[in-house]
Amino acid sequence: MSLKAVLFDMDGVIVDTEPLHRKAYFKTFDELEIAVSEELYTSFTGASTKRVCETLIQQYHLPHSNETIASIKRSHFKDYFYNDDEFDLIPGVRELIMHYHENRVKLILASSATMTTINMVFEKFGLEKYFSGKISGADLKESKPHPEVFLLAAEMAGEPTENCMVIEDSTNGILAAHRAKIFCSAYRSPHSKNQDYTLADVVVSDYEDLRIDKISKYF
Repeated sequence: MSLKAVLFDMDGVIVDTEPLHRKAYFKTFDELEIAVSEELYTSFTGASTKRVCETLIQQYHLPHSNETIASIKRSHFKDYFYNDDEFDLIPGVRELIMHYHENRVKLILASSATMTTINMVFEKFGLEKYFSGKISGADLKESKPHPEVFLLAAEMAGEPTENCMVIEDSTNGILAAHRAKIFCSAYRSPHSKNQDYTLADVVVSDYEDLRIDKISKYF
């Protein structure tokens, strides 16, 4: 048994798009002339854009359709994505990706983000050449904590699950890896608040700790 494939989550692991979503939402709220409290905004965590738009329409009796609000938000998100100076890869992740790639470990992206967002991230940061596959949970019937996305990622890598490792940062993602019976490394990011790491096999705050020599003892 040895480490042959690493299945990466994207948001919170490779990039942190949350601040961009936040800015885009609040700019949208301004445009719609509604005052959304922090409390209400926090309750949107993990919800799809469609569900957020539906909630806003109900709460504020807005005359707009879901699609209209979603497209306003999307265009602001895109603008921040390409122009926000603070938006970058999570520290140490590019080095880790290159380290695995140089050591012939297959890399698969298994994210809940849409394929459009995944491709935007890969293009902006030049990651395409390191990964042998990408899966968007948005295209699947079941989403995390259902294990489907990671089981498909292992299949895509052509490796048995015991030769794979998942890198995740969220309770749902860790639970999905656990249910798929795949070794899971949790990345404790400064941004991920209130996540439960108890089911992770190892928890790190620095990507240096996931280099092959450091984790080979588990495989």
